[in-house]
Amino acid sequence: MGFIDLKTAEDQKKEAKLVIAKDAFEKQVNNVYKRNIGRMNVPGFRKGKAPKGIVEKVYGKQVFYDEAIDDLLPAIYDEAVKESGFEIVSRPEIEVESIDENGVTLKCAFYVKPEVSVSVYKGLKGERPVIEVTDEEVQEEIDKALKRNSRIITVTDSPVADGDEVIIDYTGSIDGVEFEGGKAEKQSLKIGSGSFIPGFEDQIIGKNVGEEFDINVTFPEDYSASELKGKPAVFAIKLHEIKRTELPVFDEEFVKDVSEFDTVDDYKNDIKAKITKRKQREAERALDEELVKQLVANMTADIPQCMFESEIDSYIREYENNLASQGINMELFFQYTGMTAEKLREQFSERAEQQVKRRLALEFVAKAENITVTDEDYEEEYKRMSEQYGVPVDQVKESIKKEYLEKDILNAKAFKLVKDAADISGEPYDLSEDGDQDDTAFVSDGEEE
Repeated sequence: MGFIDLKTAEDQKKEAKLVIAKDAFEKQVNNVYKRNIGRMNVPGFRKGKAPKGIVEKVYGKQVFYDEAIDDLLPAIYDEAVKESGFEIVSRPEIEVESIDENGVTLKCAFYVKPEVSVSVYKGLKGERPVIEVTDEEVQEEIDKALKRNSRIITVTDSPVADGDEVIIDYTGSIDGVEFEGGKAEKQSLKIGSGSFIPGFEDQIIGKNVGEEFDINVTFPEDYSASELKGKPAVFAIKLHEIKRTELPVFDEEFVKDVSEFDTVDDYKNDIKAKITKRKQREAERALDEELVKQLVANMTADIPQCMFESEIDSYIREYENNLASQGINMELFFQYTGMTAEKLREQFSERAEQQVKRRLALEFVAKAENITVTDEDYEEEYKRMSEQYGVPVDQVKESIKKEYLEKDILNAKAFKLVKDAADISGEPYDLSEDGDQDDTAFVSDGEEE
């Protein structure tokens, strides 16, 4: 028997009743008695030997009811859902209405997936801008490569310059009296880092190894130590060592050492090509997001809040798993960051809402266009996941069953249809590594995997 007295309470909320037949309930009550009697003490009987009727007189007739209902409910509920054809998007709220000669009657409330319509999903507007790479952008990448291949040298024949690391002793005093925390030996300091109070680092520039000198500074008004706020101070300094980052010369020898190229021009051209492709991928993702935004704007649906909350729950679980992989639990994370469960949920709220909406819109498109998932689609997805995670295809198949992939594949195919039917200005980008046009796969959460 499925749901009875089914009615719509509000929006997508359904209310109904479930009935557990009397004979099935009594049989399960007897099973629960047998399962629990070994742990029950009844006066006048050895432990585990009291008859069911006596136990019910001592503990109450309903002593085994809740557990019996919990045992029977999942199968009965699942069967009712299957018969109803509903796609339920919330946990059911269930309470006992009555237990009598007819069996058990349960009141049940749940939310179902809303009816969705998308007024327009073909002919959406988009743009692929012409991607340009400046000489400055290329130089930035070259500078990064030079820095990665730099070395630290000890300087003895020139004074301190901005960006140097120095080793110093210092002693601070106010009105000739040393103050607590104002003294250190062999302290490392990066000039220009701003790690010391304003004016301190600048006055070391131009000094040489072995020099002893004074620095005059004034503590900021918002300094953490109240007794030092706004006070002028003198620091006696001794400069022990200067360390400097030495960059290699950017020439053909450097190019040969760090790349597969032999000339500076070839190296620069390769950098430019990589920057171009990166910016094209970013532009393509932005295009995808714009198309999805338009798609969702054309959607009509009364979405129950529980769908958004469920999506947030999944993000929280993923976040918690990521922390656990680093040896951090949520309680410790909250303690050290000042974050709370409520604030974390708020952070995921907008992302979850957009994700639910885009998924519903794409499911509508897939259904409207009779899109199906073929065996080839499954194989391609398994292969993609295998390459992404570096796991053999057979192992991926064992871990992830086809039914868990179906909706994601349908949504990806639906988005491809939307994108193919869109009015997109600008030339398509060549996003593949081998020169073939890469049909950028839509990722449900709006990020490229």
